[in-house]
Amino acid sequence: MFGLGTTELLVILAIVVLLFGARRLPEIGSGLGSAIKNFKSGLSGKDEIDVTPEKEELPKGEQ
Repeated sequence: MFGLGTTELLVILAIVVLLFGARRLPEIGSGLGSAIKNFKSGLSGKDEIDVTPEKEELPKGEQ
């Protein structure tokens, strides 16, 4: 795989963990997965993008 061995991949992984932190890695992975999914659906001709609407928040006086 691109001439990278196990040692090099472990060093890259360690650098990524140091830069982003272990808590943010799942968020980054999820975002990357969603981006790839949307990119593939765009290439296949599907015009729909799976976006869930955000919950509207009411001002404090109207609850």
